[in-house]
Amino acid sequence: MAITREWDGASYDRISGPMEAMGLEVLERLDLQGDECVMDAGCGSGRITAALRDRLPHGRVIAVDGSADMLTQARARVGDDPRVRIVHADLATLDLGGDRCDAILSTATFHWIPDHPALLRCLHASLRPGGRMAAQCGGVGNIERVHHAAAVVAQEPPFARHLDGWTGPWNFRDPAGMRDDLLAAGFDRAECRLVPRPVVPEVPAEWFRTIVLGAHLAQLPPGLRDLFVNAVVARMPAPVTVDYVRLDIDAVA
Repeated sequence: MAITREWDGASYDRISGPMEAMGLEVLERLDLQGDECVMDAGCGSGRITAALRDRLPHGRVIAVDGSADMLTQARARVGDDPRVRIVHADLATLDLGGDRCDAILSTATFHWIPDHPALLRCLHASLRPGGRMAAQCGGVGNIERVHHAAAVVAQEPPFARHLDGWTGPWNFRDPAGMRDDLLAAGFDRAECRLVPRPVVPEVPAEWFRTIVLGAHLAQLPPGLRDLFVNAVVARMPAPVTVDYVRLDIDAVA
């Protein structure tokens, strides 16, 4: 998660039940004995961090995120547990100071990072030889309908003067390209696949404001942000559905 974007950690924690459900499925792909060191790469508000910690009664977690507000929520969730090390860092420049992990877990994060080769090199360097990574991020086609609606609204006044020509930070990858980057970064084996995972949020405006349109809103003055969110939601057919397409990644260092 790029360290240059701040998030509303409290809002994310409140509404991110569907993201937690997807993340728990990724966690299930890691065969853990309970004594490992595992990195939660892009830990967000700590929902998956807490579940990961519970899977490691004799191990420890390194929880990394680029958002200070997300980490505030994560600290509140895991408390002062000495088994959890919280790190505020950009994953694409991450340096754990010689600490190495047995495994890496990451959910809903890699697509916010523009430089995937740098990201994957840092993650590979953070793993012990033979270490495993189970990750999920936005893949090609992710939230395409939402972004189309946002692009239409972005061309209208008063938003156009702020969003004209802006392409956004997203990096939605295809499986073959991501696998090539994983192998080039030093991973020994890698498998990647696309999985459609649509979500119907209970409160679409808050979901859009906090998660899918947060990068758009950072380009707009505060007085236009709610207007933009409401205009995009209004362009979506009912029930408002976020058309997630996730890229599942399993790799061995």
